[in-house]
Amino acid sequence: MLGSGKSPAAGPREQKRKVAEKTADPIRKLGLLDNEDIRVMMQGSNMVKVRSSRWQKSRNLRLLEDGLTVWCESTKSSRKAKAQQTFAVTEVECVREGCQSEALRRLSGSVPDNRCFTVVFRGARKSLDLLCPCEDEAQRWVRGLRTLKERVANMTQKEKLDHWIRGYLRRADQNQDGKMSYDEVKRLLQMINIDLSEHYARSLFKRCDRSGDGRLDHIEIEEFCRELLRRPELDAVFRHYSSNGCVLSTAELRDFLGDQGEDASLNHAQDLILTYELNDWAQKNQFMTQNGFTMYMLSWENDVFNPQHTRVYQDMTRPLAHYFISSSHNTYLTKDQVTSASSTEPYIRALNQGCRCVELDCWDGDKGEPVIYHGHTLTSKVPFKEVIETIAQYAFKASPYPLILSLENHCSVEQQAVMAKHLHAILGSKLLTKPLSSQPRKDLPSPEELKGYILVKGKKHTPHLGQLGKNSSYTSFSSSSDDDLASSIKNTPKKEPAKVCAKLSQELSDLVVYCRSVPFRGFENTSDNAPSEMSSFSENDALKLIKDSGKLFVRHNSRQLSRIYPSGQRLQSSNYDPQEMWNGGCQMVALNFQTPGEQMDLNQGRFLSNGRCGYVLKPGFMCSLTSNFDPENTGGGPGHTPTQLTIRVISAQQLPKINTEKARSIVDPQVWVEIHGVAIDNARDKTHRIDNNGFNPRWDCTLSFQLQVPELALVRFVVEDHDHTAKNDFVGQFTLPFMSLRTGYRHVHLLKADGSRLSPATLFIHVKVARKGAPIKSVSERMALAKGKA
Repeated sequence: MLGSGKSPAAGPREQKRKVAEKTADPIRKLGLLDNEDIRVMMQGSNMVKVRSSRWQKSRNLRLLEDGLTVWCESTKSSRKAKAQQTFAVTEVECVREGCQSEALRRLSGSVPDNRCFTVVFRGARKSLDLLCPCEDEAQRWVRGLRTLKERVANMTQKEKLDHWIRGYLRRADQNQDGKMSYDEVKRLLQMINIDLSEHYARSLFKRCDRSGDGRLDHIEIEEFCRELLRRPELDAVFRHYSSNGCVLSTAELRDFLGDQGEDASLNHAQDLILTYELNDWAQKNQFMTQNGFTMYMLSWENDVFNPQHTRVYQDMTRPLAHYFISSSHNTYLTKDQVTSASSTEPYIRALNQGCRCVELDCWDGDKGEPVIYHGHTLTSKVPFKEVIETIAQYAFKASPYPLILSLENHCSVEQQAVMAKHLHAILGSKLLTKPLSSQPRKDLPSPEELKGYILVKGKKHTPHLGQLGKNSSYTSFSSSSDDDLASSIKNTPKKEPAKVCAKLSQELSDLVVYCRSVPFRGFENTSDNAPSEMSSFSENDALKLIKDSGKLFVRHNSRQLSRIYPSGQRLQSSNYDPQEMWNGGCQMVALNFQTPGEQMDLNQGRFLSNGRCGYVLKPGFMCSLTSNFDPENTGGGPGHTPTQLTIRVISAQQLPKINTEKARSIVDPQVWVEIHGVAIDNARDKTHRIDNNGFNPRWDCTLSFQLQVPELALVRFVVEDHDHTAKNDFVGQFTLPFMSLRTGYRHVHLLKADGSRLSPATLFIHVKVARKGAPIKSVSERMALAKGKA
């Protein structure tokens, strides 16, 4: 490194050995040192990057020394191109083997299928289609990427912190000699987003430089990093419960667990000591040291989100109409509604997120094959068959519960028959083609009964139109949605969108079983409607119904399914507020999954619980035809449970730099806490800002909120980089249902805008919940009280 060293210069062989050891260290830490696939990836491979039959470029790909970043050669020099020159394993949605992407499918037959693979990314980043020199190399990269993805997903918070700091140490060590001068330490501090005073930085450096040679060796660097990573606020919690300030006895640990609202039994306390205490003496004598306590507090077991809700824990035997269902609008689009590409990959992303209702806009294509695209726009087209093949492959990877295909059908009778043929042939036994029972039902079947099935939502022959012919019936198609209801809502004069009279194929009609699209006919005689009939509403029409007839809409949605879709004026694929629709009991609140932002954060938060299976049981007070719940007037009615939520935002850890172009740029973080629920509960408040510290800012700021209908509320934590001259920059967020929030001292693991983890960035908070002045410590206690009141 920089500065003069006192030890003799190492020879070339010694230098080479040191470099090899440094390179292997992160891989060893990941437990993958002996993995042959990883070794091949680190050596690098020459591949061909494919965009079309004409655009094919030779590229070298190599796994970098950190074991989590892949470098991809590029000849471009722009800032954007340089940013795209690497990708992190955490950015990868999935790896597809063979010619499965649109670009590779077009080359199918001209290139060997077993030498191709596609890296699909989260968010808006374009997929990477690659052709390898041989099948073995392709398989090694596919297996290697999947192995790294799995390993990263299972890393503990301590492993993430270690990996994170070691990555920065390697970058700060400019001459890679394993030692750090003071100048290199200052460079490290800028990299990790902390602006220490010159006096403190120098005193800390000198304190760790035990050899006194002006450079920190490996052991001294470790000590320096330990000092940086110290958590005084965690130490204070530990000392509060420890009688001697050195260890927690089993009884003291049980006191802490009791105050946290957790299982405070002797067995649980002993299990925690066995799991997190690394000191043999302490473990043997059933004590927890400060290090063990820190390990526990950083673990997922102490997360703000209730770990019991990471699995399916709700009753899945209720009618479909009793659940909120994760739903996507115009699923095939990669960006805007007018000019963007249509692709199979947004279906993969949506299904991997647990989405249970995807949309397919179907139009006549060439050579008798239907295509999917946004009609009458410049969006590209993707074959219907390819989309169904993709759906068949990914339908039940994230959730076993029923998937609904919302068909917006603009095809001729002939191509509708082709659609039906593809659905049968590709989906096979997964496709629901007839009712589960021959007996008529008064309610829809449950997610449990429909487990593993794919349902078709669309138009269906009606008996009085059946005489029109064996193969056709008249139906009306709309350019804005398969069921445009603009003119159907009474007393709402509105121009009807252009409609064409078209025929419906019998084969396609027969596939519609439990999701038959019908125009909304008002709230009169709702109980006479077949439970399989459902309607779609534009966001504006749904809002009007919620404002004017909220109670009736909630009753309607207790038995019938409703699908809400964005306004046709949202050309940039922006989203409406889904919370307002959930307040009205609407099940399928369809959003543009390709557009990150607050609305998708809320959607991800809503479906975070119940094992992320895409089905979340609505509160009981919304599931009856006689419900009196009115989302616009909740005072004293069903679901009204006055609750006080108090959140102390204590500190944050390892927030990333936002402006990576400026070496000296360091964030000035502030935290917003937001409540999203019924109108009266909506609120937000913020901490003060901390200047020039994204590494370990400390606020100790208490924010309080009054909730009236807690069962519908979501809590959103947002971290921003404060800016005096422009809009604050988004740093990270986390959203969860209030009913999944845990009390006590908790860590909030922040997410990026695209919903992936912002590892290892966290918030450290304390949560207190009180109902009518009585503190409530556990979710089960809260739910028991709520049920007792109902």
